Amino acid sequence: MTSNDGQPKYKRVAAELREQITRGTLPVGAELPSTSRLMERFDVSVTVVRAAVKELRNEGLVVGQPGKGVYVRSEPAPEAPSSEYLEIKQQIDSLRTALDQAVGQLDQRLSRLESQARDEG
Repeated sequence: MTSNDGQPKYKRVAAELREQITRGTLPVGAELPSTSRLMERFDVSVTVVRAAVKELRNEGLVVGQPGKGVYVRSEPAPEAPSSEYLEIKQQIDSLRTALDQAVGQLDQRLSRLESQARDEG
């Protein structure tokens, strides 16, 4: 999904959060708003919010603490990966998802064929 400016919605959400972090509105150590609050605030789906937070995580701006939340990093992040690297990583992630789906479909087909072979044999 894209916003009115043609940019993916998750990029718009990530940009807004990034700006709040760099301005200090979300200071070091601050917890990001909950997923549901971000969904409501930006009028987006959970998938969009997760993609935005993932992008900020990949940039080293935030860190997740399982069971607690996502926080603005308290230490300087290592050098952020280049935009080219991030683009390639996103492409790889998309390909991995597509491959996982294709493998799942092949597994289903194989199961059906094996079942048919047993029924016929």
